[in-house]
Amino acid sequence: MNECRGCGRDATLPVLDFGNVPAPDHFPPAADPIGADEACHRLAIALCSSCGLAQLADDDTGGQEMHGLEPRALREQAQAAVEQVAAAGWLRGDTVLEFESPHSGSWLPLVAVFGYHPAPGSDADLVLDCFGIMHEPEQRASFARRAAATRSGGVLLLQYQPIVTIVTEGQWNALRHGHFAYYSLTSLRSLLATVGMSVATLWEFDLYGGTTLVAAVHGDVEGDESVQHLLNKEQQMGITTPAGLAGLQEGADRDVEMLRGWLEQEAAAGHTVYAYAAASKAVSLFSRAGITTDLVKAVADGAPAKQGRRMPGTDIPIISPEELLAADPDRVLLTLADLLPEVEARFPELSGRWKAHGR
Repeated sequence: MNECRGCGRDATLPVLDFGNVPAPDHFPPAADPIGADEACHRLAIALCSSCGLAQLADDDTGGQEMHGLEPRALREQAQAAVEQVAAAGWLRGDTVLEFESPHSGSWLPLVAVFGYHPAPGSDADLVLDCFGIMHEPEQRASFARRAAATRSGGVLLLQYQPIVTIVTEGQWNALRHGHFAYYSLTSLRSLLATVGMSVATLWEFDLYGGTTLVAAVHGDVEGDESVQHLLNKEQQMGITTPAGLAGLQEGADRDVEMLRGWLEQEAAAGHTVYAYAAASKAVSLFSRAGITTDLVKAVADGAPAKQGRRMPGTDIPIISPEELLAADPDRVLLTLADLLPEVEARFPELSGRWKAHGR
């Protein structure tokens, strides 16, 4: 692709290429043999030299993401976010409309406490989007829909994992098919400006290594100190330039080598290793590292829809948490580090055995 998903200009340049990986949303039945074409989807990232939007170059997977269980960390962050927004005086009006995401539960019950009820029509005083808009291939049209849904004088609350976090934390496997856009505040402001909106303020949270929630309003508004601070940080990083993203390529290769090296050491020591969380992030990680049941016996996941299936591109089955406990493994690779407090509390039997990827 050359045309930017956001601004529409013919100005995208290839910046990252992670090779062929499986579709992150297709978990075959465990008994199905591995197809030669399972890991055949090119995972590459392009950057728009005009608006600065990092984006999926192409996506030929065409799948629908399988909903998983909502982690406790995500629920707790959502509660904290709504409370902070309310304390800052940004919960205005009484009608709300939410754009859903496969990554999060609804914020509607959280704002209902503050007097909001679902809008009867197609627009509302408060519009919510928590990790939703990145799933939209047509970014420009998607921002236009959210702007149209936000009433004059209303607020759009949009939460996303910034490309700054992905780069600084080395989270290369957050880049995946089905996630079409990776926002910096710089590129987000540009996208909002095309639909007549501005970022007025923002909040930052520790979730996923760093998550940003912005409050956007209609009109040309100069953002407050929090907005200016993040814009300055992004400019210093060069986050909207190819050089600002280049480190992810080397970091991805290093991450894969380190994980495989650790697994091989555990196997050589005679240790059995299982994993927890059949997350979309783990699909490209396992595929690029060439992990099979020789190194990871199974992946446990709390979502019943995934149990009895296998990780795409590998022979590693997905089992229930109860089966994980029964297996009594020596080590458990946690594919989502944010789950660590939750799984440590839920599975005290596995204390001291967790290895959180990325930490």
